[in-house]
Amino acid sequence: MKIAIGIPARFASTRFPGKPLAMLAGRPMLAHVIARAQQADIGEVFVATDDERIAEVAAQQGVRVCMTSATHRSGSERLAEAVAGMDVDVVVNVQGDEPLIDPAAIREVVQPFRGDAYLPMATLAHPLAAADMHDPNIVKVVCNARGRAMYFSRAPIPFARDGESSLALKHIGLYAYRREFLLIYAGLEPCEMERVEQLEQLRVLYHGYDIAVSVGEFTSIGVDVPADLVHAEHLLAGETECE
Repeated sequence: MKIAIGIPARFASTRFPGKPLAMLAGRPMLAHVIARAQQADIGEVFVATDDERIAEVAAQQGVRVCMTSATHRSGSERLAEAVAGMDVDVVVNVQGDEPLIDPAAIREVVQPFRGDAYLPMATLAHPLAAADMHDPNIVKVVCNARGRAMYFSRAPIPFARDGESSLALKHIGLYAYRREFLLIYAGLEPCEMERVEQLEQLRVLYHGYDIAVSVGEFTSIGVDVPADLVHAEHLLAGETECE
């Protein structure tokens, strides 16, 4: 199985313009993401972008750069354009604002494909803390008996009518796609659930495709706004002290 790790990165972020190039511990944030993806050691790492400044930083890190359209609505759509001509079986989508992504998580998200030749998509989750149940910024997922996602939501799901412990998991926004499905996904019509929840993975479920969910002690700390850089810097410093 031939795997590639794609990092979609754009300059024109609404809340944090130029985010992939923001300096973090002396290097552009994108350089940290690339290094983590390379540490996963499962396949080629490439960056998909529409911005020459981002492309220059990526090239300096020694990875392939795929220039893409500026009109894409999501990182997944950007990756679909990038891999259209690639010889690859599975594509991992590592967001360009995840400088602390765990290489072990990247390796884990591709495992379901090894046992299912027809699986279109996979993602990760870990046990949900009770304090996070009602936080709309924490995305919840519930799965069926086969370990496939039934629904993702920002709301507490399923509703515990009699006060039982929740069966939901905390979703980790790391995705892997079979290449053929990623090309199909880019052409799927968005659905109303996706628009209301602002969760693009709901488009996959709406159109009847499976998403495998691997459960483990994975964490995800993204950088959404400039203030998040301070937190990320402290965490990186802590990792250095433990080495």
